[in-house]
Amino acid sequence: MPEAAKPELLRALGRLVRGLSTLFWGLALTGLVCLEMVYLETAPAVWRETFSPLAFLPAFLLSPLLWHGLNQLRAFQAQERIWQRALSRAEIFAVLDAGLAPFLYWWHKFPSVPLYAACVGLLFLSSLFLLVQINCVLQRLCAMLPDETLRAETRLFTAFNISLLLAFLAGLSIYFFLTRLPLLPVWLGPWMEAAGAAGIWLALFLILMPLAMTMALLWKIKEVIFTSLTNPDP
Repeated sequence: MPEAAKPELLRALGRLVRGLSTLFWGLALTGLVCLEMVYLETAPAVWRETFSPLAFLPAFLLSPLLWHGLNQLRAFQAQERIWQRALSRAEIFAVLDAGLAPFLYWWHKFPSVPLYAACVGLLFLSSLFLLVQINCVLQRLCAMLPDETLRAETRLFTAFNISLLLAFLAGLSIYFFLTRLPLLPVWLGPWMEAAGAAGIWLALFLILMPLAMTMALLWKIKEVIFTSLTNPDP
């Protein structure tokens, strides 16, 4: 590598490490926001009345943080079009999350308004697709790194995360479709009751598992790159 190109590469790798760290903490705080929303729905009415006006703030503030983390990654391999397109798709969902976050407040205040409920549902779907796209970004990133072990692990776990999230979305779509049918087959009744009883706790489990695995991958990739910067090969 030419000597003149080394400072530029080091700056790009430094921004890459900062971007991965930002994404890690952004996703961690986003997971806490999900738990906050569950708590508000199951809390006593006095708690909901106290905190629901601020329900949109965490998501509204975290979405730009996730966008900033993704934007930091752009400095690395800026000439790779597939990599840059993956980042652009993830940024679209981060911006969409920020735009839809205020509807959390209006939905808490007026839950019977169909528009607000639809926007909160769209926010939920956008957040899931953002998580899917971040896994795609990690796949593209590791494909450009020289560590073969890291590349294989990332390919395996991101494929699992994406499959689990898409399967969850498919199951959720089927459930809502069946709940809107005028007549259900008798044999489906117990299954629908079980799904309704499990409710949001089952959904949280199916979301938090790929979220935790994505965070672990972000941290490991960041540590590998950081170690290569601080301890270069002689």
